[in-house]
Amino acid sequence: MSGHQYDEGHTIAGWTGCAVATAGSALAGAGLCGWRPGIWWGVGVMAAAVLVTWGLHLAGWGKPPGPRPADQWRLRDRDRAAREGHPGCLGCRLAGRRVPARGGAVRESAVPASRTGAPADVSS
Repeated sequence: MSGHQYDEGHTIAGWTGCAVATAGSALAGAGLCGWRPGIWWGVGVMAAAVLVTWGLHLAGWGKPPGPRPADQWRLRDRDRAAREGHPGCLGCRLAGRRVPARGGAVRESAVPASRTGAPADVSS
């Protein structure tokens, strides 16, 4: 049994987007049952669900693609790295947050010396 199965979509962005989309589906369903404006209201609310979810994801209330460490599985855990963008995330790329793909080489100068463990002034 894989350990990341409990990490799929359990975020504020995920639950809020689901609730708004459910309301939109209910309005569209009412439209199919006879209340004609409901179809268009429902479609509009479902489109708003996409935008709400995307906005919350960019604000740090979503999660990056793939599993997170188990200590970040709580619903109230905010993703502090969202401002820079997530590697391989379509939503972040659409927002203009460009991050190199996973496994890509990171230039030595892009990593602060305090994070690499190397002295701050290295001369060759």
